[in-house]
Amino acid sequence: MSKINRILFTILILLAVSNFSKAQEKPAIPINTAVENVQKFFTVYPVEKIHLHFDKPYYAVGDTLWFKTYLNTNLFNYDPSKVAYIEILNSRDSLMQTLRVPLKDGAGKGQLVLDPQFWSQDNYRVRAYTKWMMNFDMGYFYNKVIPIGDAINKKLGSDVSFEPDGNKTKAILQFRDRQGQLLSRKKLSWEANDGWDPFDKGKGETDALGRVVVSLSNKEKEKFKNGRLVVKLEDGETLVGQYPLRNAIWEADVQFFPEGGDLISGISKKVAFKAVSSTGLGLKVKGKIIDSKKQEVASFEDLGLGMGSFNLVPVSGESYKAMVTFENGEQKTFDLPAVVDNKVNVVFAKQEGEFINLGIVTNDSHFQAVQNKPFYVFGQLNGHLVYAAQASMKSAAVSIRIPIKELPNGIVQITLLSPDGEPLSERLVFIQPQKLIDIQVKTDKDSYARKDLVKMKLNVNSPVDSLIGNYSVSVIDESKVPFNDDNDRTIVSSMLLTSDLKGYVEKPNYYFNEKNTNRLEALDALMMTQGFRRFDYKELVQGKLPQVRFMPEQGITLSGILRLNTGRPQPNGGLLLTIPGAAVKKDTYTDKNGVFKFENLVFQDSLKATINARGNDNFRNLVINMDQTFYPEVDQNSPYFSAGIQNIDQNMSVYLDNSKKEFRTSILIDEVVVTATQEKKQSSKDFSALSGLSMPDHRIEGSRLQGCNVLSMCLNTLLTGITYDVNTLKYYVTRNYNQGSRVPVQFFLNGMPIDEPSLNSITIPEIEGIEIFLRDDLGTVRNIYQNDGVVSIITKKEKKQPRMTAAQIEAMLPKSNVVELHPLGYVKQRAFYTPKYATPESKNTNDYRTTVYWNPEIRVEKNGEIDLEFFNADGTGKYKVVVEGNDIQGNVGRKVYYYNVK
Repeated sequence: MSKINRILFTILILLAVSNFSKAQEKPAIPINTAVENVQKFFTVYPVEKIHLHFDKPYYAVGDTLWFKTYLNTNLFNYDPSKVAYIEILNSRDSLMQTLRVPLKDGAGKGQLVLDPQFWSQDNYRVRAYTKWMMNFDMGYFYNKVIPIGDAINKKLGSDVSFEPDGNKTKAILQFRDRQGQLLSRKKLSWEANDGWDPFDKGKGETDALGRVVVSLSNKEKEKFKNGRLVVKLEDGETLVGQYPLRNAIWEADVQFFPEGGDLISGISKKVAFKAVSSTGLGLKVKGKIIDSKKQEVASFEDLGLGMGSFNLVPVSGESYKAMVTFENGEQKTFDLPAVVDNKVNVVFAKQEGEFINLGIVTNDSHFQAVQNKPFYVFGQLNGHLVYAAQASMKSAAVSIRIPIKELPNGIVQITLLSPDGEPLSERLVFIQPQKLIDIQVKTDKDSYARKDLVKMKLNVNSPVDSLIGNYSVSVIDESKVPFNDDNDRTIVSSMLLTSDLKGYVEKPNYYFNEKNTNRLEALDALMMTQGFRRFDYKELVQGKLPQVRFMPEQGITLSGILRLNTGRPQPNGGLLLTIPGAAVKKDTYTDKNGVFKFENLVFQDSLKATINARGNDNFRNLVINMDQTFYPEVDQNSPYFSAGIQNIDQNMSVYLDNSKKEFRTSILIDEVVVTATQEKKQSSKDFSALSGLSMPDHRIEGSRLQGCNVLSMCLNTLLTGITYDVNTLKYYVTRNYNQGSRVPVQFFLNGMPIDEPSLNSITIPEIEGIEIFLRDDLGTVRNIYQNDGVVSIITKKEKKQPRMTAAQIEAMLPKSNVVELHPLGYVKQRAFYTPKYATPESKNTNDYRTTVYWNPEIRVEKNGEIDLEFFNADGTGKYKVVVEGNDIQGNVGRKVYYYNVK
């Protein structure tokens, strides 16, 4: 943040305080003290936000997913994070991969190869954060769902839809083989499970059109939320399809949100509403409000996203209901919040030029009780205190006017507090007084032929010239990648809107698309219905600051404590770090507390590293204790999966057809004689005691345990779906534990049962993988060990070696003064391939590319033009250019441009 803006915020606060300093009663905490305490939080705890720009909105197995990482911060008098983490989770909330991305001037880049051996068709959630962001609510992490189809390995294509039918729900499925032919007259069996145990099953046969109707009992609707329908179809071989049941039940909820939080009797208030389905998506509704005498007092209709508002003057002692009609004809009745007589609320009047006008309101009867009493009003925007006032109630309505001309764009959170700092009422207002970064795109022609050279100019006009800016450009063939831009999480909607709101926001770019004429009205409805709680004002006003566990990372650090075998720290001890795969060799010395750090390390992937303390005179008595590496827990049942595509085969058919052609072309290569063999990855199936178990629900690769000194401590955070009870010192299946079960999980090491105390005797670097089984369908393990769930630990397979020498045997003995680990390095860097068609001969090839151009490394240090060149692919129709970027002051911009290819 610039020095000018910091001065501006201070002036706003002082002006606000002086305007309301004539309260006749003194508050419990003086306004100056309250402001100082709150401002201390915003100064010491900067807000970091992450955004990812992907080259396209969805992918297929075999593709490479390209991305640019953007970091926005609200302060620049501290060292912001220089490392970002990107996680990919499947629809069952299993962590698939973690990428570590280096950031320079708030930007980084990377890619992920969707290897057909490991990736399958699903809706995947991408979660991004910095270690600093881990100090706060995970609800403010970056989240986006990206569908990935499969045109390579998938043998069973299907479409599914659900229809309610009394106490049953019909699942209508249609099946095709990998060539797209209907699978007619095929026998099948099906099972519905709640994620663990089956609750319904049956058999059937497809008709002449490959369709079958499965009737599911929906008496226990809770089981559908995490449940799946598993279908096994016989077509010469058993083909398996799995379908989430979260969309199988039609349920609707409508919530009502009086402005400022309360329906105050006698006060005309705006009441917002939000209608959502069981999946969290908005529902079209209309309805009316009736009082206890069934008289209509208001009517309403949503604005297109299940949200809207209406005005109501509630009467003391009266109760109100909403009679709601949904788009499918269903009707339901919902209660409005109770009418209150003794509340004070803050309300938004209107934006008028360079000001937003608000009011503090109560009714005449309650005014007598609060007359001349002092209240606090705080305004917060993007981690800055932009307004602070002490106001006394001289009348039942007090006006507040906040200047916004110099404020940045974003959400202003206005909070009304009691004299002791208790929050009473809140109102969110979105403002956009500043222009976005002006990005202009021009091409040398409006229309091109296939494989033509495109010459493109970018003109960037930042609000402040000479600011460092980072930009990324994607060009896609939209005829192959159709997508509604309103659904996208763009850098504008991400940094200015969704990064400050908890929960899933449907169609985030809808609110910034000027073609949507009701977007501002819809945006205000969103402000009144969406959660926003980054901090606790009551704690801040009283000077209580939250504890911080993680500082902004400046690079990769390996740290720990060097101790004597008696447990005492070893001061001034020497250690040597070697990472042969990255040509890293560094030494360091411990401080007086035995603490050592190897900082600012640079290496890619997860390479083997060794830390050695044998250079010390007393090395035989030394023990290296590495600091544990922490990752955030997986937030189960994420609402973001509402954005996933239910029928990927159908909705991505054009893209998947192209993927088939692209893959078929890419594998037509000359015959290659393979002389090496790939080492088979071990699994629990390799051990007879566990062979009866089905596929594991989760697998943790050994590389994820890097940095672990004590295995049990890592397992407490890494075992997805497993809960550790500190009282019994046992592990349990979370779902069953929460329902009261105390039957523990059984641990196995290479197929042999072990107990919990034995876990810490396992050498962590030797672990190849950990497989988690949350259920035992056949009971092969459960019946023997009386357990609930299995955790199978598999160590690396020992290779047959010739007879060892004494020196080799000594080398194998565990050494506490030498530690081997596989720390997570930075994402591997690759360049996006752009073909050149300079001659007629070079054009004589098929080019099925969907991403025609990707450039994440456009850096601007002064406003001006940037020249880019690339060649079109074979696709014809509209090509879509998307440019996104920000500068070091946090200004953001986005531009969408089209040109034609004939």
